[in-house]
Amino acid sequence: MIVFVIDAIVFTAVALTVLYITVFSIASLFCRRTKSSTAKHQNRFIVLIPSYKQDDTIEQTVKSILGQIYPQRLFDVTVISDHQKEITNFRLAQYPITLLTPNFKRSTKAKSLQLAINNLPQFKIYDIVIILDAGSLVEPEFLQQMNDAFESAGTKAIQAHRLSRNRDTAIANLDAIFEEINNSIFRRGHIALGISAAIAGSGIAYEYRWFKENITKVNTGWEDKEMEALLMRQQIYVDYFDDILVYDEKTRHTEEFNKQRGRWASTQFHAILSNIRYMFSAVFNKKYDMIDKIIQWMLIPRTIMMAIIVVMSIILPFIYLTLAVKWWIMFAFIMFVFALAIPDYLVDDKWERSFLKAPVIMIASLLNITRIARRKKKFENIN
Repeated sequence: MIVFVIDAIVFTAVALTVLYITVFSIASLFCRRTKSSTAKHQNRFIVLIPSYKQDDTIEQTVKSILGQIYPQRLFDVTVISDHQKEITNFRLAQYPITLLTPNFKRSTKAKSLQLAINNLPQFKIYDIVIILDAGSLVEPEFLQQMNDAFESAGTKAIQAHRLSRNRDTAIANLDAIFEEINNSIFRRGHIALGISAAIAGSGIAYEYRWFKENITKVNTGWEDKEMEALLMRQQIYVDYFDDILVYDEKTRHTEEFNKQRGRWASTQFHAILSNIRYMFSAVFNKKYDMIDKIIQWMLIPRTIMMAIIVVMSIILPFIYLTLAVKWWIMFAFIMFVFALAIPDYLVDDKWERSFLKAPVIMIASLLNITRIARRKKKFENIN
């Protein structure tokens, strides 16, 4: 009886997550957007690049953003070089950028962004702020496209299309696949149904005045979720432009991949704890974007969801065979849904290697989250 109850509870939770994913995966197939027309007004940009121990990739990012066809007088670049080598800072100082070198005792991306905003020259007026990760590359037309998109969208936040710049290992390729699945479900599928797209923390552009006012309210290590919650509570629509590309550096090793997923799962857990209290008012005031975001955070993270499906599919046949059948069907169905969300360019000769490794990696991610939780509890007890 205990096995039946546990199986029913876990299956229901997974099924609700799969239903959500299915709806937006199908919707993403119907997202067709015409290219933005050339804007009549040229905005002034400030590009912020927080870089924490990214000595190997930060210089490429700087070169990438400086090589824009957009008028150089209309954009500035600030790099927040946190705990990077002196030789890295020396090389960065040779570029026409503003270089900040904080040495935070406890570094967070939010602290870096707040430092950058507080140190901008008072006499300079900006219209749009763009956040890029160290390791991200953009095309020469990036700022021109963002300028056109802002006039076309008429909103205060725009997310660009992040995709992988490296697929040289099975892990990097799997990370690239997951990134595009996120783009399909949480961005393209959402805007197809008139709901705000999810922000990614990088390749995101905000109206400058809104960002300056709200970044000071962020005080945790998961600034993207806090900013997203602020946007939703203020009923600010987040638009997504599939043709504005940001090439992101993907992790190459299993251990780093699992740590990253563990951090994201922890972030999602904290996000729902901090925002669940807004659910009633969101329903009462018909804030559909906020309702969707809270539901989204309540869902099982996809890596964990797949790990659960794989584990249940393997274990249940040895306990009660008939219980396993629905898990096998669920596995086949979610793989079909993910196939709908994956762009054709990712299904190549590298696909098979990543596909075979995926179940093992997902189970390892599930174990890693448990390990992170134990470490956090131990750290809190020490302090």
